[in-house]
Amino acid sequence: VFPQSDHSSDVIKVLQRYMEQLGVHIYLNSEVKNIVAEDGCFQYIVCGNRNEKITADACIVATGGISYPQTGSTGDGYVMAKECGHTIVELKPSLVPLEVEEGWCSKAMGLSLRNVTLKVEDTKKKKIIFNEFGEMIFTHFGVSGPLVLSASSHIREMEKDRYILHIDLKSALTAEQLDKRLLREFTENSNKNFINVLDSLLPKKIVPIIANLSKIEFSRKANQITKAQREDLIKLLKDVKLTLKKFRPIDEAIITSGGISVKEINPRTMESKIINNLYFCGEILDVDAYTGGFNLQIAFSSGRAAGNSVN
Repeated sequence: VFPQSDHSSDVIKVLQRYMEQLGVHIYLNSEVKNIVAEDGCFQYIVCGNRNEKITADACIVATGGISYPQTGSTGDGYVMAKECGHTIVELKPSLVPLEVEEGWCSKAMGLSLRNVTLKVEDTKKKKIIFNEFGEMIFTHFGVSGPLVLSASSHIREMEKDRYILHIDLKSALTAEQLDKRLLREFTENSNKNFINVLDSLLPKKIVPIIANLSKIEFSRKANQITKAQREDLIKLLKDVKLTLKKFRPIDEAIITSGGISVKEINPRTMESKIINNLYFCGEILDVDAYTGGFNLQIAFSSGRAAGNSVN
């Protein structure tokens, strides 16, 4: 759900206006160095434009993860939480682009594929861990886009060559339907070169790549393509394989996977089970979800629960 204006900055303006109406003190360009909890009271040391010590009856830590450091999410909240006795589940990138071994992806850089199916195979566990229909994009390092970002959140134990990405370029067609389509194209364009016939089947940028992967000579006439070659082409179009190498750096990730163990947080109030009147909300917690507004919902809902729970 987006604001009517379609500008996310309007959400910030509403929150800022509401804080001003409530008399909230806002410290800009300032950093909380540490949090000390003593005798049911919290003390913050703030450094920056205003250097001072602040005391409070309660504390809500909403510092975010370590992805998008340009927003101020530098991971200092994890340090504070650990100093307060909390367990930090290993931090990993999530909703992040993926690097692959195959160099041909750079030749398709910028190509956006719609209506394709992406599967992720875990060869170690010998099973498909992700299978979704949607959009993706090729980059100079591999793949990105909505499908890929969602797929990345299912890959928990990154190991070289363990995961295989399977792309079905013709999801709307069964293998039998695709065979009929190819037969029709090859018959109607019998004297055309193979690579030129592919122009009517695929986006232009990926045509030479698929032609090369098919191992069919570019100049072979359509009427010279054998049944075996056609069957191999169908398998390729229905299953383009990429070998996953690694995640892109965490500062390119949309969110951080991992964080403060939720076992140590009261889910109704967001209060720490270790220190009274200490609350955590948003991405600093070990909670993450798909792209599409779900992580914003986690932030808003947990933040509201924490805010309503402060005495």
